[in-house]
Amino acid sequence: MKSKLTSHLEGLKPALQTALDNGEEWHRFEHRLGRHFDLLYHSLQDLYGDRDDFSTCLESILLAAASAYRARPVILKSRDEGREQDASWYLGKEAVGGVCYVDLFADNLTGLEKRLPYFKELGINYLHLMPLFQAPEGRNDGGYAVSDYRRVNPALGNMKQLTELISLFRENGISIVLDFIYNHTSDEHEWAQRAKRGEREYQEFYYIYPNREIPDRYEENLREVFPEEKPGSFSYCEQLGQWVWTTFKSYQWDLNYGNPAVFKAMAEEMLYLANCGVDILRLDAVAFAWKEMGTACESLDKVHVLVTAFNQLAQIAAPSLLFKSEAIVHPDEVTRYINPRECQLSYNPLLMALLWEALATRDVKLLQHSMAKRFRIHADTSWINYIRSHDDVGWTFCDDDAAEVGINGHDHRQFLNRFYTGEFPGSFARGVPFQYSPETGDCRVCGSTASLAGLEKALNDEGEVEQALALSRILLLHSVLLSIGGIPLIYLGDEIATQNDYSYQDDRHKHNDSRWVHRHRFSSDDLESRNTTGTPANTLFARFKALIDLRKSTAALSGQDTDFIPSRNGQIFAYLRRHADKRLLALCNFSESSHSLALDIATGHFGDKPLTDLVNGETLHPGTQINFEPYQFRWLQPD
Repeated sequence: MKSKLTSHLEGLKPALQTALDNGEEWHRFEHRLGRHFDLLYHSLQDLYGDRDDFSTCLESILLAAASAYRARPVILKSRDEGREQDASWYLGKEAVGGVCYVDLFADNLTGLEKRLPYFKELGINYLHLMPLFQAPEGRNDGGYAVSDYRRVNPALGNMKQLTELISLFRENGISIVLDFIYNHTSDEHEWAQRAKRGEREYQEFYYIYPNREIPDRYEENLREVFPEEKPGSFSYCEQLGQWVWTTFKSYQWDLNYGNPAVFKAMAEEMLYLANCGVDILRLDAVAFAWKEMGTACESLDKVHVLVTAFNQLAQIAAPSLLFKSEAIVHPDEVTRYINPRECQLSYNPLLMALLWEALATRDVKLLQHSMAKRFRIHADTSWINYIRSHDDVGWTFCDDDAAEVGINGHDHRQFLNRFYTGEFPGSFARGVPFQYSPETGDCRVCGSTASLAGLEKALNDEGEVEQALALSRILLLHSVLLSIGGIPLIYLGDEIATQNDYSYQDDRHKHNDSRWVHRHRFSSDDLESRNTTGTPANTLFARFKALIDLRKSTAALSGQDTDFIPSRNGQIFAYLRRHADKRLLALCNFSESSHSLALDIATGHFGDKPLTDLVNGETLHPGTQINFEPYQFRWLQPD
């Protein structure tokens, strides 16, 4: 006897088969549908199963997937099949990422195409292009307020150019990553405009209330994400004469995923981007997408159900597409998004925060302790490890972890804010505070890696020794990204020591958003500085490139498997990388002082074999000491 679920699927097949009238195409689609239908069905039932029209909603969602699959270019269908055979293609040592804004890095898509030789020279094969879709002038949150998911910002180019660029970069071994801004749209998106005109269907795409009664009830449990921007999570719309849910900015309207029509509409946008050739979609503000009264409306269980439903739909219609989670939440919550059913990739905000923490304190105990507890994830998934992003640096470590190593979390965050904004005596950093809350004293920090690591201060106030130390700090941080388990992601410009850009303070659209201090506009001279002998850019770029090349040639650096090892020295961060039968011991000095370790730290992993430091070629023999210069890192393997 057929199960109820099987019978339901059989009932849907005739309409789907009609939508895919090619026999071979239907066969492939049906095969994937059979593999993923159970999880998709149960996810959608969890979200919308209490509706009388659930079966109709399910059929319309699957028909949208079939339509997208039918429209998918042949070359992408071939890529789907190849990556289904090698589902772990993103776990190799060759994976090295970069991220940039198209307009800031290259003016437009034509300019970005001309930067292809630069990307290949540096050695990246994963390129995340920050939001480039049509958005209102000025009021767009750096592109995160999208008014049309199917049109490129005209100042950058058009969709035909984007699709051709993605194809060109794919031919050159570079996968393209785009943002899927799925929590909200701009208030100038067609859906929002139609809602403003009074169309009930589109008012139900958002959370719109006639008065403050319901918003006030929600607000009892919500936190203010941008306290400097506006109070609370709701904004008054003059045209509607009503209140709209706006978690982030007043012009970013949160989508109502309690309405299955919203899920279907956004699924169609997702699959459209997949059919343009995008390899990875970064799910922006993933934790906020589901709302329930009486909760903080962050990382609710149904957010995970929602992401699972999107993932399974992609596995049916565009299976080479991967999801990357952007969940800047408590470390316990971050890892809940990382699994093959939801997001195969995830930013690692904890590593980012604690690398800066260790650099400020010259002590790795919190970094070592937290990574040992929290780094390990599903073997078929990967961290995206980064030093900074387009956003701020927030101190997202767990207070319980801090307490376990004798640190008061609240006080420590206050210290880190003072250190990285240059207020703490002796600080090398030149950061800018972001979203300070007078009620809690909390804030985050903005700044380029070079300025946070001391280069700006050294170039302005100090001599060559301090400049060299600042460059060593930058390289040390990136050495961890390039050797720890996962995909390293370089915020482009860091490899040429780009400093803070304070010109944002003169722009009326940007002066209240200090994140623009590290969103630098590049010129040809900026990039050409890497070829000018004696410049910080020249010194740093050469070392970056050598380290990336070394990563790609070192078998032990594939995959995610990392063990964190007590070094018996509070300044030395130690971890063992493993892949198949290969091993590598990474040791990183997080202070400006010289240190040494007994070589026996490696004995339990390599026996009494001589070890070679892959970074500088030095051979270390049993019975000797491992010496470290300021901020030196070593990658050790048996000779």
